[in-house]
Amino acid sequence: MSWKPDIAKLQARDDAEWRAVEEKYGGRLLAYAQRRTGGDVQAAEDVLQETMLGAVRGIAKFDSKYTFEQYLFGIVRNRSIDFLRRRKLRTLLGDEEREDFPDLDAFIHEADTPSAIVRGNELSERATTLLVEILKEWVDETWRQGEHKRLAVLEALFAAGWRNRDVWRYFGLRDETAVAGIKFRAIKRLQQLAAVAESGGDLLRFLADAQDGGGRMLDLDVQAVWSDRQVSCRDRATLKELLDGKASAGIKAYFGFHLRELECAPCRANLDDLAGDLERVDALVAGLEGAAGKGS
Repeated sequence: MSWKPDIAKLQARDDAEWRAVEEKYGGRLLAYAQRRTGGDVQAAEDVLQETMLGAVRGIAKFDSKYTFEQYLFGIVRNRSIDFLRRRKLRTLLGDEEREDFPDLDAFIHEADTPSAIVRGNELSERATTLLVEILKEWVDETWRQGEHKRLAVLEALFAAGWRNRDVWRYFGLRDETAVAGIKFRAIKRLQQLAAVAESGGDLLRFLADAQDGGGRMLDLDVQAVWSDRQVSCRDRATLKELLDGKASAGIKAYFGFHLRELECAPCRANLDDLAGDLERVDALVAGLEGAAGKGS
């Protein structure tokens, strides 16, 4: 079982708990930052340091609807963006002009918490929270059933926003009708899960809109929520099995899409941390090419 910090201790600035956070999460955050900064190790280390400082500053406002890992990845993503913006601005200004703008950070908007991760969402906060819950429940249910290819198909539709004909061709399905059938059954199941959690309300209405072909939920809501809340990311034990070559063909097929096409940064960062070798992970992911069209 993955270690989770005691948020109350973190909010009380408990040094031992914060040291444990650095030990447990530092590797994956550094790996993520290194890829985001183009392999610049020094820049990645600076981003990691800024991330930990941001985490300490923002922990008092920690929102429990996020996991702690999501909280950290939200910060490291913002810090990586800040770095890239500063680097671009320095390039545009040049050495001489840069002297006139000594504090480039003044041009960068900073956010210490992932509160802006889900933005532009027409669903209410209550419905968004419910949406995350039922999506995760559906993903876990599908995974337990061994329907890894079906999960990848729904990722393509819900998370990547692919069109039916592109999904059909990529996954080698019978035709677009087969894709529509998978989508239809998934939405019906989401409706059932939502009905159990909440009788009526916003989410059921949005699910109904999607079912009727309006696509409103799929286009505007699920795509953002799926990636920002890491709905389909698997635990480190599963990633370790993939890394060690112990994963089933179906799981390899799923990750062929999740890592190559969806380009899931948190899962890639966890693999980098587990492997301790970016090139090894690059080779692993490259070897999954085309696998998503195969397996169960």
